[in-house]
Amino acid sequence: HEVKRAKFPFIDVHNHQRDVSPQKLGQLIRDMDTLNMAILVNSPVNGSWGAQTKASIDAMRSFNKDRFAMMTNIEFNDVDNPNYSRKIAAQLEEDFKNGAVALKVWKNFGLSVKDSKGNRIHVDDPRYDAAWQMCAKYKRPVLIHTADPKGLFMPMNKDNERWLELKMRSGRMHTPGVDPEWETLIGEQHNLFRKHKNTIFIDAHLGWLGFDLGRLGKLMDECPNVYTEIGAVTSELGRQPRFARQFMEKYQDRVLFGKDAYNVQEYYTYFRLLETADEYFDPIRRYHGIWKMYGLDLPDNVLKKLYYKNALRIIPGLNASLFPQ
Repeated sequence: HEVKRAKFPFIDVHNHQRDVSPQKLGQLIRDMDTLNMAILVNSPVNGSWGAQTKASIDAMRSFNKDRFAMMTNIEFNDVDNPNYSRKIAAQLEEDFKNGAVALKVWKNFGLSVKDSKGNRIHVDDPRYDAAWQMCAKYKRPVLIHTADPKGLFMPMNKDNERWLELKMRSGRMHTPGVDPEWETLIGEQHNLFRKHKNTIFIDAHLGWLGFDLGRLGKLMDECPNVYTEIGAVTSELGRQPRFARQFMEKYQDRVLFGKDAYNVQEYYTYFRLLETADEYFDPIRRYHGIWKMYGLDLPDNVLKKLYYKNALRIIPGLNASLFPQ
């Protein structure tokens, strides 16, 4: 089945639009209408907050206040300043009052951000506690991307499923002894979730645990404040359709729709994966995994939660009237 339009209106909670000019936003609306995307939640340029975030919010609101929403970032510079924690929390509060619906944390946090002494800043560094607490205060979720797929941290050999990706995209390799280990980063992220139980976290890309949904499920059982989304992990879900469907049904209240890289035609594979029982079809990018995909054929009640109900529940300010009850 070639599925070019989602069965129900959906919210994309993980999207990247740099250009917010009227011309670009007009084209986006036309694209969204063909896909049945009701709302696009935009993740700003890495390093965007304050005036830059407000300008994007104002541009999107003035064009169409119902179809677009905007996240914000936090500043990583000057982390050793004694006032740093208060500064980033105050900036977040200002951004939220200006209309930012969530906080986006990019993968450089944990991987490459360093303090003034050259030490890597850990994902669970207490200097950021005030930021997570501010998100909890205003009930704004944190879409957090930590690390990369595990294979990109492993030796490039015949046992690595990401061998072809490392061959084609050598810059994606994380060198042992230079970059932190994958388990270290994921462990720090999970510690963060446990520490800030009142903050809602959306663990991007299935938390890079699409290859081990059992482990992801245990994390979500332990941490009711943790949600996840499916951006850039369709290949992981599509190669284990029976267990993936069981996971999506069990955690149907905790998984959101996200796409990440914007490409209209690539949405079709998401719809086919989620809505059909098709067998043995091509993934979006072959180098993400040298295997075929199978549809999950999710029931309507699960699809509605994945497509829009869960996002409406945890992201404030979205227009619920755009969706069926």
